[in-house]
Amino acid sequence: MTRSRQDRSLSFGAEAAAYERGRPSYPPEAIDWLLPTGARDVLDLGAGTGKLTTRLVERGLDVVAVDPIPEMLDVLRSSLPDTPALLGTAEEIPLADNSVDAVLVAQAWHWFEPSRAIPEVARVLRPGGRLGLVWNTRDERLGWVRELGRIIGSDGDPARGEATLPAPFTDVERHQVEWTNYLTPQALIDLVASRSYCITSPTEVRTKTLDQVRELLATHPALANNNGLALPYVTVCVRATLS
Repeated sequence: MTRSRQDRSLSFGAEAAAYERGRPSYPPEAIDWLLPTGARDVLDLGAGTGKLTTRLVERGLDVVAVDPIPEMLDVLRSSLPDTPALLGTAEEIPLADNSVDAVLVAQAWHWFEPSRAIPEVARVLRPGGRLGLVWNTRDERLGWVRELGRIIGSDGDPARGEATLPAPFTDVERHQVEWTNYLTPQALIDLVASRSYCITSPTEVRTKTLDQVRELLATHPALANNNGLALPYVTVCVRATLS
């Protein structure tokens, strides 16, 4: 991983609280599709503040969360004190061989080094286990969301859904779920503040970006004087089986 990309991937700790307040969760339909039938032990790899972890714990699964950023895990532990939360990376997963039925990666696979992460994921998965990748991307076909994209950069890399999963993974499948997240104006500002681009920008750039988002909130006909915002998402999912 290049140095600047690594810096960005590790930058989220500075805005862990904003990340937790502003980032959306994941739709149940996407999680249903990613999880294999009968899964019990699940690794949430790159768990962050626990956006996906919470949804998995709610299902009664035995979940272990792994993330490289201590500040993110602090937030996760405060809301999920009974869930093991371990410092680690996709390239060096702190779990035993053949220890989980599924490895899910939410909003993080693009930060990993696949050449090192793939063998590690295969190592901790049981034979026939599932690797599931998921990304929330804002649906920028609508007016104000398109305007937001102009201010902060369009959301999502088209290649995310095209992630290649080589051997020993087989049966690679893709799926999309369209849904709506409801949030407050402040949560939208937190969402922007928690983006790696915004965190790592010079102060004046960051301030200008957040001021433009506040201006959009105050002036766009669909948003002005609105305490609740409907933000449409397309959730992109990829799943594969360990042969």
